[in-house]
Amino acid sequence: MRVAIFSPMPPERSGIADYSAHLLPVLRERCDVVVVKRGSKRPPRGTDLCVYHVGNNPDAHGWIVDALRRTPGLVVLHDFVLHHLVAGMTIGRRDGHGYLDAMEREHGVVGRLLGHGVLDKRIPPLWENRPEDFPLAGEVLSLATALVTHSVYVRDRARAAGFEGRISIVPHTAFPVPEVPPVDLQGDPLFGTFGNVNASKRVPQLLEALARVRKSRPGLSILLVGATSPGFDLDRRLQRLGLDAGGTVREGWVAEDHLWALMKACDVHVNLRSPTMGETSGTAIRALSLGKPLVVSDVGWFAELPDDVALKIAPDNDEVEALVAALELLAARPDVRAAMGEAARELARSRHDLDYVADLYVTAFEEAAGGQAVSDEVLGDVSAAAVDVGIEPGSTDAREIAARLAEVELGD
Repeated sequence: MRVAIFSPMPPERSGIADYSAHLLPVLRERCDVVVVKRGSKRPPRGTDLCVYHVGNNPDAHGWIVDALRRTPGLVVLHDFVLHHLVAGMTIGRRDGHGYLDAMEREHGVVGRLLGHGVLDKRIPPLWENRPEDFPLAGEVLSLATALVTHSVYVRDRARAAGFEGRISIVPHTAFPVPEVPPVDLQGDPLFGTFGNVNASKRVPQLLEALARVRKSRPGLSILLVGATSPGFDLDRRLQRLGLDAGGTVREGWVAEDHLWALMKACDVHVNLRSPTMGETSGTAIRALSLGKPLVVSDVGWFAELPDDVALKIAPDNDEVEALVAALELLAARPDVRAAMGEAARELARSRHDLDYVADLYVTAFEEAAGGQAVSDEVLGDVSAAAVDVGIEPGSTDAREIAARLAEVELGD
Protein backbone atom coordinates (compact mmCIF):
# COMPACT_ATOMS: atom_id res chain seq x y z
CA MET A 1 0.00 0.00 0.00
CA ARG A 2 1.51 3.32 -1.11
CA VAL A 3 0.31 6.31 0.92
CA ALA A 4 0.84 9.95 -0.02
CA ILE A 5 0.92 12.25 3.03
CA PHE A 6 -0.09 15.89 2.66
CA SER A 7 0.97 17.69 5.84
CA PRO A 8 2.98 20.66 7.07
CA MET A 9 6.46 19.59 8.11
CA PRO A 10 9.29 21.15 10.12
CA PRO A 11 10.73 23.75 10.09
CA GLU A 12 7.21 25.20 9.89
CA ARG A 13 6.04 26.52 13.26
CA SER A 14 3.12 24.16 13.50
CA GLY A 15 2.15 21.59 16.10
CA ILE A 16 0.79 19.41 13.29
CA ALA A 17 4.15 19.64 11.50
CA ASP A 18 5.91 18.35 14.64
CA TYR A 19 3.26 15.65 15.04
CA SER A 20 3.58 14.41 11.45
CA ALA A 21 7.37 14.38 11.57
CA HIS A 22 7.28 12.36 14.80
CA LEU A 23 4.85 9.82 13.32
CA LEU A 24 6.48 9.45 9.92
CA PRO A 25 9.34 7.01 10.73
CA VAL A 26 7.07 4.43 12.38
CA LEU A 27 4.53 4.68 9.55
CA ARG A 28 7.35 3.99 7.08
CA GLU A 29 8.09 0.76 8.95
CA ARG A 30 4.54 -0.39 8.17
CA CYS A 31 3.76 0.88 4.66
CA ASP A 32 5.21 2.79 1.71
CA VAL A 33 4.82 6.45 2.68
CA VAL A 34 5.64 9.43 0.47
CA VAL A 35 5.55 12.96 1.89
CA VAL A 36 4.18 15.30 -0.74
CA LYS A 37 6.17 18.49 -1.28
CA ARG A 38 4.53 21.62 0.12
CA GLY A 39 2.40 23.30 -2.54
CA SER A 40 1.94 20.20 -4.70
CA LYS A 41 -1.63 19.49 -5.75
CA ARG A 42 -1.26 15.95 -7.09
CA PRO A 43 -0.08 12.72 -5.47
CA PRO A 44 2.82 10.71 -6.94
CA ARG A 45 1.99 8.04 -9.52
CA GLY A 46 1.07 4.68 -8.08
CA THR A 47 -0.47 6.14 -4.92
CA ASP A 48 -3.12 3.90 -3.34
CA LEU A 49 -4.34 6.42 -0.77
CA CYS A 50 -3.96 10.15 -0.19
CA VAL A 51 -3.93 11.27 3.45
CA TYR A 52 -4.55 14.95 4.21
CA HIS A 53 -3.73 16.49 7.59
CA VAL A 54 -6.17 19.40 7.99
CA GLY A 55 -6.07 21.99 10.77
CA ASN A 56 -7.39 25.53 11.18
CA ASN A 57 -4.29 27.44 10.03
CA PRO A 58 -4.63 28.67 6.41
CA ASP A 59 -0.87 29.22 5.99
CA ALA A 60 -0.11 25.62 6.96
CA HIS A 61 -3.14 23.87 5.46
CA GLY A 62 -4.54 25.97 2.61
CA TRP A 63 -2.46 24.16 -0.01
CA ILE A 64 -3.53 20.82 1.47
CA VAL A 65 -7.23 21.60 0.97
CA ASP A 66 -6.41 22.70 -2.60
CA ALA A 67 -4.93 19.24 -3.19
CA LEU A 68 -7.90 17.54 -1.50
CA ARG A 69 -10.21 19.29 -3.96
CA ARG A 70 -8.36 17.62 -6.84
CA THR A 71 -8.00 14.13 -5.31
CA PRO A 72 -10.36 13.15 -2.48
CA GLY A 73 -8.91 10.94 0.24
CA LEU A 74 -8.64 10.25 3.95
CA VAL A 75 -8.61 13.39 6.10
CA VAL A 76 -6.93 13.54 9.50
CA LEU A 77 -9.16 16.20 11.05
CA HIS A 78 -7.08 17.90 13.75
CA ASP A 79 -9.69 20.64 14.37
CA PHE A 80 -13.41 20.52 13.71
CA VAL A 81 -13.82 24.29 13.53
CA LEU A 82 -12.18 25.39 10.27
CA HIS A 83 -13.55 28.92 9.98
CA HIS A 84 -10.13 30.58 10.12
CA LEU A 85 -8.86 28.18 7.44
CA VAL A 86 -11.80 28.95 5.14
CA ALA A 87 -11.47 32.71 5.71
CA GLY A 88 -7.79 32.55 4.84
CA MET A 89 -8.49 30.56 1.67
CA THR A 90 -11.19 33.00 0.53
CA ILE A 91 -10.88 36.50 1.99
CA GLY A 92 -7.13 36.00 2.36
CA ARG A 93 -6.96 35.29 -1.40
CA ARG A 94 -9.18 38.27 -2.27
CA ASP A 95 -12.14 35.97 -2.86
CA GLY A 96 -14.89 37.54 -0.77
CA HIS A 97 -17.58 35.84 -2.84
CA GLY A 98 -16.05 32.47 -1.95
CA TYR A 99 -16.42 33.32 1.75
CA LEU A 100 -20.04 34.36 1.25
CA ASP A 101 -20.76 31.14 -0.66
CA ALA A 102 -19.22 29.05 2.13
CA MET A 103 -21.27 30.84 4.78
CA GLU A 104 -24.49 30.41 2.79
CA ARG A 105 -23.77 26.79 1.91
CA GLU A 106 -23.46 25.83 5.57
CA HIS A 107 -25.59 28.41 7.37
CA GLY A 108 -28.13 29.59 4.85
CA VAL A 109 -29.19 33.14 4.05
CA VAL A 110 -28.45 34.29 7.60
CA GLY A 111 -24.89 33.02 7.20
CA ARG A 112 -24.47 34.94 3.95
CA LEU A 113 -25.79 38.14 5.53
CA LEU A 114 -23.38 37.75 8.43
CA GLY A 115 -20.60 37.22 5.90
CA HIS A 116 -21.53 40.51 4.23
CA GLY A 117 -21.33 42.15 7.65
CA VAL A 118 -17.79 40.84 8.08
CA LEU A 119 -16.68 41.92 4.61
CA ASP A 120 -18.20 45.38 5.10
CA LYS A 121 -16.52 45.62 8.54
CA ARG A 122 -19.87 46.18 10.22
CA ILE A 123 -19.33 43.24 12.61
CA PRO A 124 -16.13 41.71 14.03
CA PRO A 125 -14.61 38.78 12.13
CA LEU A 126 -16.59 35.65 12.98
CA TRP A 127 -13.42 33.52 13.04
CA GLU A 128 -12.25 35.61 15.99
CA ASN A 129 -15.36 35.99 18.16
CA ARG A 130 -17.84 33.25 17.11
CA PRO A 131 -15.96 30.48 15.26
CA GLU A 132 -17.61 27.66 17.21
CA ASP A 133 -21.03 28.79 15.93
CA PHE A 134 -19.85 28.69 12.30
CA PRO A 135 -17.30 25.85 11.97
CA LEU A 136 -17.33 25.77 8.13
CA ALA A 137 -16.08 22.19 8.04
CA GLY A 138 -18.61 21.19 5.37
CA GLU A 139 -16.41 21.33 2.28
CA VAL A 140 -13.60 19.28 3.85
CA LEU A 141 -16.12 16.70 5.07
CA SER A 142 -17.72 16.50 1.63
CA LEU A 143 -14.34 15.76 0.00
CA ALA A 144 -13.13 13.22 2.57
CA THR A 145 -13.54 9.54 1.72
CA ALA A 146 -12.81 8.67 5.38
CA LEU A 147 -11.80 10.51 8.55
CA VAL A 148 -9.31 10.08 11.35
CA THR A 149 -10.06 12.07 14.50
CA HIS A 150 -8.26 12.21 17.82
CA SER A 151 -11.42 12.37 19.93
CA VAL A 152 -14.97 11.14 20.27
CA TYR A 153 -15.97 14.81 20.37
CA VAL A 154 -14.79 15.52 16.80
CA ARG A 155 -16.19 12.21 15.55
CA ASP A 156 -19.61 13.09 16.93
CA ARG A 157 -19.48 16.63 15.49
CA ALA A 158 -18.61 15.20 12.06
CA ARG A 159 -21.52 12.75 12.25
CA ALA A 160 -23.89 15.53 13.32
CA ALA A 161 -22.70 17.53 10.30
CA GLY A 162 -23.79 14.69 8.02
CA PHE A 163 -20.55 12.81 7.32
CA GLU A 164 -21.48 9.19 6.57
CA GLY A 165 -18.10 7.67 5.73
CA ARG A 166 -15.83 5.66 7.98
CA ILE A 167 -14.36 7.47 11.00
CA SER A 168 -11.42 6.04 12.94
CA ILE A 169 -10.51 7.46 16.34
CA VAL A 170 -6.72 7.47 16.63
CA PRO A 171 -5.24 9.00 19.81
CA HIS A 172 -2.68 11.75 19.52
CA THR A 173 0.75 10.16 19.88
CA ALA A 174 2.95 10.88 22.89
CA PHE A 175 6.25 12.65 22.27
CA PRO A 176 9.65 11.28 23.33
CA VAL A 177 11.01 13.25 26.27
CA PRO A 178 14.39 14.78 25.39
CA GLU A 179 17.36 14.65 27.74
CA VAL A 180 17.35 18.33 28.68
CA PRO A 181 17.57 19.56 32.28
CA PRO A 182 14.66 21.58 33.68
CA VAL A 183 15.05 25.33 33.92
CA ASP A 184 15.70 26.50 37.47
CA LEU A 185 12.58 28.53 38.32
CA GLN A 186 11.09 29.64 41.62
CA GLY A 187 7.70 28.37 42.72
CA ASP A 188 6.28 26.32 45.57
CA PRO A 189 4.60 24.90 43.61
CA LEU A 190 5.13 26.17 40.06
CA PHE A 191 2.10 26.10 37.77
CA GLY A 192 2.67 26.39 34.02
CA THR A 193 0.45 27.24 31.08
CA PHE A 194 1.68 26.97 27.48
CA GLY A 195 0.29 28.45 24.27
CA ASN A 196 -1.05 31.78 23.08
CA VAL A 197 -1.99 34.08 25.95
CA ASN A 198 -5.56 35.25 25.34
CA ALA A 199 -9.14 35.16 26.60
CA SER A 200 -10.03 31.85 24.92
CA LYS A 201 -7.27 30.16 26.93
CA ARG A 202 -9.13 31.42 30.03
CA VAL A 203 -6.09 33.41 31.14
CA PRO A 204 -8.20 36.10 32.90
CA GLN A 205 -9.95 33.46 35.01
CA LEU A 206 -6.69 31.63 35.73
CA LEU A 207 -4.90 34.80 36.85
CA GLU A 208 -7.77 35.78 39.13
CA ALA A 209 -7.76 32.33 40.73
CA LEU A 210 -3.97 32.40 41.16
CA ALA A 211 -4.09 35.82 42.82
CA ARG A 212 -6.60 34.52 45.35
CA VAL A 213 -4.61 31.35 46.11
CA ARG A 214 -1.37 33.33 46.51
CA LYS A 215 -2.88 35.21 49.47
CA SER A 216 -2.54 32.06 51.56
CA ARG A 217 0.35 30.55 49.57
CA PRO A 218 2.76 33.37 48.66
CA GLY A 219 5.35 30.90 47.37
CA LEU A 220 3.11 29.80 44.50
CA SER A 221 4.19 30.97 41.02
CA ILE A 222 2.81 30.82 37.47
CA LEU A 223 4.84 30.38 34.29
CA LEU A 224 3.17 31.83 31.16
CA VAL A 225 4.75 30.64 27.90
CA GLY A 226 3.55 31.79 24.49
CA ALA A 227 2.85 34.86 22.41
CA THR A 228 0.34 37.37 23.74
CA SER A 229 -2.57 37.78 21.32
CA PRO A 230 -3.18 41.27 19.89
CA GLY A 231 -5.54 43.31 22.05
CA PHE A 232 -4.96 41.24 25.18
CA ASP A 233 -3.40 43.54 27.79
CA LEU A 234 -1.54 41.03 29.94
CA ASP A 235 0.59 43.60 31.78
CA ARG A 236 -2.48 45.55 32.91
CA ARG A 237 -4.14 42.40 34.21
CA LEU A 238 -1.04 41.33 36.11
CA GLN A 239 -0.72 44.77 37.65
CA ARG A 240 -4.38 44.92 38.68
CA LEU A 241 -4.15 41.53 40.41
CA GLY A 242 -0.83 42.28 42.07
CA LEU A 243 0.96 39.57 40.12
CA ASP A 244 3.41 41.90 38.38
CA ALA A 245 5.69 42.29 41.41
CA GLY A 246 6.23 38.56 41.87
CA GLY A 247 4.76 35.17 41.30
CA THR A 248 4.76 35.40 37.49
CA VAL A 249 7.41 34.20 35.05
CA ARG A 250 6.87 35.22 31.41
CA GLU A 251 8.30 33.65 28.23
CA GLY A 252 7.24 34.26 24.63
CA TRP A 253 7.55 31.78 21.78
CA VAL A 254 10.36 29.31 22.57
CA ALA A 255 12.25 26.65 20.63
CA GLU A 256 11.40 22.98 21.21
CA ASP A 257 14.28 22.07 23.56
CA HIS A 258 13.67 25.12 25.75
CA LEU A 259 9.95 24.34 25.75
CA TRP A 260 10.67 20.90 27.21
CA ALA A 261 13.03 22.39 29.79
CA LEU A 262 10.34 24.83 30.91
CA MET A 263 7.67 22.13 31.00
CA LYS A 264 9.90 19.90 33.14
CA ALA A 265 10.30 22.74 35.66
CA CYS A 266 6.54 22.91 36.34
CA ASP A 267 4.85 20.94 39.09
CA VAL A 268 1.39 21.27 37.50
CA HIS A 269 0.29 22.08 33.93
CA VAL A 270 -2.83 24.18 33.40
CA ASN A 271 -4.40 23.84 29.95
CA LEU A 272 -7.66 25.76 29.76
CA ARG A 273 -9.67 26.82 26.74
CA SER A 274 -13.21 27.69 25.82
CA PRO A 275 -14.64 27.62 23.29
CA THR A 276 -12.91 24.57 21.84
CA MET A 277 -12.24 24.19 18.14
CA GLY A 278 -12.15 20.42 18.56
CA GLU A 279 -8.38 20.46 18.86
CA THR A 280 -6.15 18.07 20.76
CA SER A 281 -3.47 19.88 22.74
CA GLY A 282 0.10 18.95 21.90
CA THR A 283 1.30 20.63 25.11
CA ALA A 284 -1.15 18.57 27.18
CA ILE A 285 0.17 15.40 25.51
CA ARG A 286 3.72 16.49 26.37
CA ALA A 287 2.61 16.98 29.98
CA LEU A 288 1.33 13.38 30.03
CA SER A 289 4.67 12.15 28.70
CA LEU A 290 6.43 14.07 31.48
CA GLY A 291 4.12 12.64 34.14
CA LYS A 292 2.68 16.02 35.11
CA PRO A 293 -0.79 16.50 36.65
CA LEU A 294 -3.18 18.56 34.55
CA VAL A 295 -5.89 21.14 35.16
CA VAL A 296 -8.05 21.42 32.02
CA SER A 297 -11.35 22.83 30.81
CA ASP A 298 -14.20 20.34 30.79
CA VAL A 299 -14.78 20.64 27.04
CA GLY A 300 -14.07 18.68 23.85
CA TRP A 301 -11.07 16.33 23.87
CA PHE A 302 -10.01 17.58 27.30
CA ALA A 303 -13.24 16.25 28.83
CA GLU A 304 -12.27 12.76 27.59
CA LEU A 305 -9.07 12.65 29.66
CA PRO A 306 -9.29 10.19 32.58
CA ASP A 307 -10.22 11.76 35.90
CA ASP A 308 -7.06 10.43 37.57
CA VAL A 309 -4.77 12.53 35.31
CA ALA A 310 -6.72 15.79 35.05
CA LEU A 311 -8.90 18.03 37.21
CA LYS A 312 -11.64 19.34 34.89
CA ILE A 313 -13.07 22.83 35.23
CA ALA A 314 -16.36 23.79 33.58
CA PRO A 315 -16.13 27.19 31.79
CA ASP A 316 -19.22 28.59 33.51
CA ASN A 317 -20.09 31.22 36.12
CA ASP A 318 -18.37 29.17 38.83
CA GLU A 319 -15.14 28.72 36.86
CA VAL A 320 -12.94 30.92 39.07
CA GLU A 321 -14.20 29.28 42.28
CA ALA A 322 -13.55 25.82 40.81
CA LEU A 323 -10.07 26.88 39.70
CA VAL A 324 -9.28 28.19 43.18
CA ALA A 325 -10.30 24.85 44.71
CA ALA A 326 -8.24 22.87 42.15
CA LEU A 327 -5.13 25.01 42.56
CA GLU A 328 -5.36 24.95 46.34
CA LEU A 329 -5.70 21.15 46.35
CA LEU A 330 -2.68 20.62 44.09
CA ALA A 331 -0.63 23.23 45.94
CA ALA A 332 -1.32 21.62 49.33
CA ARG A 333 -1.08 17.94 48.37
CA PRO A 334 2.19 16.79 46.77
CA ASP A 335 0.93 13.23 47.18
CA VAL A 336 -2.04 14.01 44.92
CA ARG A 337 0.31 15.57 42.40
CA ALA A 338 2.51 12.48 42.46
CA ALA A 339 -0.42 10.07 41.99
CA MET A 340 -1.85 12.11 39.11
CA GLY A 341 1.58 12.37 37.53
CA GLU A 342 2.11 8.61 37.59
CA ALA A 343 -1.34 8.06 36.07
CA ALA A 344 -0.48 10.60 33.36
CA ARG A 345 2.78 8.82 32.56
CA GLU A 346 1.00 5.47 32.32
CA LEU A 347 -1.63 6.93 29.98
CA ALA A 348 1.13 8.24 27.71
CA ARG A 349 2.79 4.80 27.75
CA SER A 350 -0.41 2.96 26.82
CA ARG A 351 -3.10 4.83 24.91
CA HIS A 352 -0.68 7.35 23.36
CA ASP A 353 2.18 4.94 22.65
CA LEU A 354 3.79 5.65 19.28
CA ASP A 355 3.67 2.07 17.95
CA TYR A 356 0.07 1.60 19.10
CA VAL A 357 -0.98 4.82 17.36
CA ALA A 358 0.90 3.86 14.18
CA ASP A 359 -0.88 0.49 14.07
CA LEU A 360 -4.25 2.25 14.34
CA TYR A 361 -3.26 4.59 11.51
CA VAL A 362 -2.30 1.74 9.22
CA THR A 363 -5.59 -0.03 9.97
CA ALA A 364 -7.43 3.17 9.06
CA PHE A 365 -5.36 3.46 5.85
CA GLU A 366 -6.11 -0.14 4.87
CA GLU A 367 -9.83 0.28 5.47
CA ALA A 368 -9.92 3.57 3.55
CA ALA A 369 -8.00 2.07 0.62
CA GLY A 370 -9.67 -1.37 0.69
CA GLY A 371 -13.16 -0.29 1.65
CA GLN A 372 -15.75 -2.88 2.56
CA ALA A 373 -13.51 -5.80 1.67
CA VAL A 374 -11.20 -5.02 4.61
CA SER A 375 -14.11 -4.60 7.03
CA ASP A 376 -15.63 -7.89 5.88
CA GLU A 377 -12.34 -9.72 6.39
CA VAL A 378 -11.95 -8.30 9.90
CA LEU A 379 -15.51 -9.30 10.80
CA GLY A 380 -14.88 -12.76 9.37
CA ASP A 381 -11.73 -13.21 11.47
CA VAL A 382 -13.52 -12.08 14.63
CA SER A 383 -16.46 -14.39 13.94
CA ALA A 384 -14.20 -17.38 13.30
CA ALA A 385 -12.25 -16.70 16.50
CA ALA A 386 -15.52 -16.50 18.48
CA VAL A 387 -16.65 -19.86 17.12
CA ASP A 388 -13.26 -21.41 17.92
CA VAL A 389 -13.63 -20.56 21.62
CA GLY A 390 -17.23 -21.76 21.78
CA ILE A 391 -19.17 -18.49 21.74
CA GLU A 392 -22.72 -19.11 20.51
CA PRO A 393 -24.79 -16.70 18.38
CA GLY A 394 -27.17 -14.68 20.55
CA SER A 395 -25.23 -15.33 23.75
CA THR A 396 -24.17 -12.64 26.22
CA ASP A 397 -20.57 -12.90 24.98
CA ALA A 398 -21.69 -12.57 21.36
CA ARG A 399 -23.70 -9.44 22.19
CA GLU A 400 -20.71 -7.98 24.03
CA ILE A 401 -18.47 -8.58 21.00
CA ALA A 402 -21.09 -7.02 18.72
CA ALA A 403 -21.26 -3.93 20.95
CA ARG A 404 -17.47 -3.52 20.89
CA LEU A 405 -17.41 -3.89 17.10
CA ALA A 406 -20.14 -1.28 16.80
CA GLU A 407 -18.08 1.16 18.89
CA VAL A 408 -15.41 1.08 16.18
CA GLU A 409 -18.07 1.11 13.46
CA LEU A 410 -17.56 -2.46 12.29
CA GLY A 411 -20.86 -4.19 11.60
CA ASP A 412 -24.23 -2.94 12.79
